[in-house]
Formats: sequence, structure tokens, C-alpha cells
Amino acid sequence: MNVNFFVTCIGDAIKSRMARDTVLLLEQLGCRVSFPEKQGCCGQPAINSGYINEAIPGMKNLITALEDNDYPIVSPAGSCTYAIKSYPGYLANEPEWAARAEKVAARMYDLTSFIVNTLGVVDVGARLQGKAVYHPSCSLFRKMGVKEEPLALLHHVQGLELLPFSHPETCCGFGGTFSVKMAEISGEMVKEKSVHLMEGQPDYLIGADVSCLLNIGGRLQREGRPVKVMHIAEVLMSR
Repeated sequence: MNVNFFVTCIGDAIKSRMARDTVLLLEQLGCRVSFPEKQGCCGQPAINSGYINEAIPGMKNLITALEDNDYPIVSPAGSCTYAIKSYPGYLANEPEWAARAEKVAARMYDLTSFIVNTLGVVDVGARLQGKAVYHPSCSLFRKMGVKEEPLALLHHVQGLELLPFSHPETCCGFGGTFSVKMAEISGEMVKEKSVHLMEGQPDYLIGADVSCLLNIGGRLQREGRPVKVMHIAEVLMSR
């Protein structure tokens, strides 16, 4: 199957290993991966801050970049996936652009739902020894309804024990620009989240949204917790 890879800003600038492992994983599962070279930011920071009109030129640029073909578009970030899926509503006053946005949005998939629901795979042959907790990000779980797919993939990782913890669906406090504008509240939220995550003394913290992992991982590091933070693509490429 031919697919496009949407790398995201964080994947491009900060977490290149996550981006690399996403591509390698898709290739391992039989996909031929294309990279639309004119892709850019999805505009999520501006959108989350309420600057919708200012974000529209970037939305249009990304729509154009992703129209090179009609392949599925796979992203390793639920938040960016959801932002692009929301474009038709933001462009509703421009029917031609809204229609183009709708076509692009219909082709957008987060990595885990694409693997499980489109490729029909739950066991990718991964191996990772130890105990882990999985953080379901708000964008994936609340906004897109992607809950079971990441867990199905992780349950099939040989040697990995997934631990339960209190209030797993509570927000970590990142929320994009919320963590900047409401830093004190965000700090208390991630502090509480970290307490719950550490209940079983896990070896790994796993998530499918790297922005949440950066936030929680930063808190755990400040607390001196010996936990390895991994994006699910990195876990699924472990051998």
C-alpha cells in the first residue's frame, strides 16, 4: 500500500527517532512511504490560541502539499491529525477550500488506528522487556475516539507488561499553548498525572502523542524518576 508520511513539527525538529521509526515500521508492514516535501506546520499552535484567521494561509499550504496524490496520510501525532481533520470547519466560509480540506481530512490517520484498522495488524513482532504505563492523549482518546488501537498493539509486544494506574484518561496538562498561558495550573496537572503513572514503578512511559510525552517526561526527569519515555513507534520497532 502507498502512504504519505506527515512528520509533524516536533518529529522534524526534536524527535527524529520517532519519525524514523514510524517510517521504518510502515515499511516493515509492507507500505511504500512517500514524503510530501512541501508539507509544513498544521497550524495547531495558532489554532489552539484562537488565531484561526492567521492560521488559514498555513492550512491552505498544507492542503496543497498533501494533494500530490490520493494516498492515505499517516501521522505519529494525534493532535496534529485532529487539527488537520478539523480544517473543513475552519474553512467553511470558502466552499472550494472546505471541499479540498474535506478530501485531505478523510485521508488522515494516526499511526495506531491506521495499523490496526486499515492494515489489520495487531502484532508487529516487537519485543521489549519490562513494565510500562500507556498515557492516552486527549487528542487521540477524547477527540478522535482512538482508545483500543494503541493498547492492542502494546499487548502484543513480547515481554512488555502493561500496568494499570489511577485515572488514566486524565489530561497531563500540556494542551499546547495552555501549558504556557496557564503554566501554574498545567504544572499541577502534570504533577498529579506523574503520581498516578508511577504507582506501579514502571520501566517505561509510552504514548502516541510526543507533545504529552515531552510534558510528562520533563516532570518525571525533574523528580529524578528512572523511567524511559518512548513514543509507541519506538516501542513497536524494538527487537
